[in-house]
Amino acid sequence: EVQLVESGGGSVQAGGSLRLSCASFGYIYSMSCMAWFRQAPGKEREGVASFDSDGITSYADSVKGRFTVSQDNAQNSLYLQMNSLKPEDTALYYCAARYTSCRGIAIQGLGVQDFGYWGQGTQVTVSS
Repeated sequence: EVQLVESGGGSVQAGGSLRLSCASFGYIYSMSCMAWFRQAPGKEREGVASFDSDGITSYADSVKGRFTVSQDNAQNSLYLQMNSLKPEDTALYYCAARYTSCRGIAIQGLGVQDFGYWGQGTQVTVSS
């Protein structure tokens, strides 16, 4: 059974940085695609960044140039480095995974229904 556990959220001022981590437990080596999603109050969950097992990444337009997704297979972890944070980045951030590759699919084309495994989320709050 695969379990995903996020950590690293917190409260920061605009312009600050946070690094989110997603620790995975179980058959993570067979997961071809992992991603970060976020959900702000009253809004739908949206894709932020994806990481394919080939190392191919994709980012939402709103975070390009500010966020970086990476993976450490040795530690079975997925990371999201978030710099130059803005108040509109405030949301509950989720880690997601699936067995099929997301190579060639932009994060904008991936939705909640495309991932079978989810973490519980970690809160990010950015104040102005």
